Amino acid sequence: MKAMEALESLKQFKVYSRWGVGGLAVLLVIAGAAFLGTSRHRNSVEAHGTPLEKSATVMFASPGRVEGASETTQVGGAADGILKAVYVKEGQLVKRGTLLGEIACDELQASLQTALAEADAARQAKARLMRGAREEERKIASDKTAAARATYEEAKSRLEMQRALYEKQQISRSAYDQAVRDRDVADANLKAATRTEELLAAPPLQEDAARADADVAAAEGRVKTVQERIGKCSIQAPIDGTVLRVYARRGESFSTVTPRPLFSLADTSTRHIKAEIDERDVDKVSVGQRVVIQADALDGKKLTGSVASVSDMMGRKSISTGDPADKSDRDVLEAVIDLEDNSRPLPIGLRVTVQFLASKSAKR
Repeated sequence: MKAMEALESLKQFKVYSRWGVGGLAVLLVIAGAAFLGTSRHRNSVEAHGTPLEKSATVMFASPGRVEGASETTQVGGAADGILKAVYVKEGQLVKRGTLLGEIACDELQASLQTALAEADAARQAKARLMRGAREEERKIASDKTAAARATYEEAKSRLEMQRALYEKQQISRSAYDQAVRDRDVADANLKAATRTEELLAAPPLQEDAARADADVAAAEGRVKTVQERIGKCSIQAPIDGTVLRVYARRGESFSTVTPRPLFSLADTSTRHIKAEIDERDVDKVSVGQRVVIQADALDGKKLTGSVASVSDMMGRKSISTGDPADKSDRDVLEAVIDLEDNSRPLPIGLRVTVQFLASKSAKR
């Protein structure tokens, strides 16, 4: 009988033990849920020390990169040659058109001088054509015409006298014929002198003027071509901004066949973030949406901002996160983030993580 009671007590003990283990498991589950709830609650981010509303939880996160007021511009050369000079340093502020560097194009300077001389000769030839003969030549032609007319008048008068004598049979036929020939020669000389004078005073022919215009245009075109080639030897800043990188070194060669950037510029007056949104999260982003920016370089600090614009076209990823699990074959949508506090000059090109918050004020 005692043995039966002992066995019954042992069974009850086992039952109580099972209930104890089950209770412990339940307690562990409750504690884990509370921990996860706390972790989720931490996704409600504080901006400038003021906590956001509890509904502003993180919807998704995307990689981003710090950019200036303008995108980074890579500046190269437009001519082949040796870099003769580099005029700027990294961090220097430049204006649009500032000379950054120069490629040696000495042979083009000689070509320019030749082209300028040819253009000047063509313009002088056109001027002579349009002006016509010189005043001295016109005066000489006028004097010759006057002399020829006087000779003609004299020959004509002599012929009249010889005709009268011939009709009276006072001179021979040969003497009369000689007077006729003298009058005809004088008349021909007068006509030739008159035509010469008229030719010197006449304007140029239309085809001659057109040919002169074409010669001038062709010569000036050669000058412009050489000047443009010389202009390509000068590397100028395309925008107002800051020189971020100087890749060019004096004495290096540059080729347009295998071009490379020589300078890197950007407008650094302000900063914004360009985020790349995975195609799976496109429907979760909208203009005006609040975001939080995190980066290893910020030493745990968080920056806040809002979505200023969203691209209308998908594109390929350009920001590498360094995560082996990150897929690079997905298309992304670019979004521009305006920072609420732009007083901190973040380095251009800094990789950040952008957390997009659920916000009731987001504009759909």
